[in-house]
Amino acid sequence: MTTSEETLPPPATRRALLHRLSLPLWTLLLPVLGVLAVLTSIYAIGSLGTILASAILIGCVLAAVHHAEVVAHRVGEPFGTLVLAIAVTVIEVSLIVSLMLSDAGDASALARDTVFAAIMIILNGIIGICLMAGGLRHREQRFSLRGVSAALCTLAALAVLTLVLPNYTSTTPGPYYATSQLVLVAVVSLFLYGVFVTVQTVRHREYFLPEHDSDDDHAPVPSNRTAWIAFGILLVALVAVVLLAKALSVTVERAVLDAGLPLAVVGVVIAALVLAPESLAAYRAARRNRIQTSLNLALGSALATIGLTIPAVAIVSLMLDLPLALGLGVMKTVLLALSLFVATISLGTGRTTVMQGAVHLVIFAVYLFTTVVP
Repeated sequence: MTTSEETLPPPATRRALLHRLSLPLWTLLLPVLGVLAVLTSIYAIGSLGTILASAILIGCVLAAVHHAEVVAHRVGEPFGTLVLAIAVTVIEVSLIVSLMLSDAGDASALARDTVFAAIMIILNGIIGICLMAGGLRHREQRFSLRGVSAALCTLAALAVLTLVLPNYTSTTPGPYYATSQLVLVAVVSLFLYGVFVTVQTVRHREYFLPEHDSDDDHAPVPSNRTAWIAFGILLVALVAVVLLAKALSVTVERAVLDAGLPLAVVGVVIAALVLAPESLAAYRAARRNRIQTSLNLALGSALATIGLTIPAVAIVSLMLDLPLALGLGVMKTVLLALSLFVATISLGTGRTTVMQGAVHLVIFAVYLFTTVVP
């Protein structure tokens, strides 16, 4: 047998290797179509263009989920869950800043409404759906209580400091921080998020690892080449998502105002679009009995939303001298407090069932309803 023949694996192994190295064609084409849709402004040719752009946007979201899961499986937990969280946060910041620079509506409150919407979607919508889906399929699911407790503790501090405290400071009236206070909160947010990431990935990494293996954990690990390709396409898909979402948000904003709805609905739509990749990834993980991964994705996204978005928006606000209203109204403050309280109780045992999922989903439904009918 020659040397070249010795280096070749058997045909069955080669086929398995090719399957492992390949990525579905649709996940490669849709992000490219998304970029082309932006370059050609397909959303500006009327109702048909808007519908087509929306369909491409959904396809880009699905492609982003697939590539994020490939990268996450390669780097392993909990590093994999950070990939999508940070990428999505970059998208969210760019959307908020671009709309803050526009002249539509009360742009000063857009960052607050979007961040609050993201927290409610994650803390009640995503977690509720994951707990419900996992409970219906697997009855009871277990996770590491120590990691979730650390995330909830950090989330509670960040949420109150950024979205509640501005209403009770006296230096600047209204839901605004003074310049020095805004700088302090931005630094504190970055510090807490940085410490949490260090704990999650270095100091206490075991707190965020699944307590038991699932069949999915033993799936073939993608090669470095496949992971890098997936990461590159993930970036393209996320860019397409943010650009399409930005373009469509103008249409959504106009429709919201024409319908006489509160402008806060725009923040809900933006947050829902931006969080769609992580939502689908978390749901899939829960269905596969990987509730630890679901909670890592959900809570990590909530922390990144505050810990990275607020400092970035604060810097833009200070540099461009734009007003930034962060303080929530009374009704939203009550919903935030209720969400944190319920999450602390429902995730305080290390086990989940459909009951906890149902409670989170009810709170989420009330939040959506009171956003439309305040």
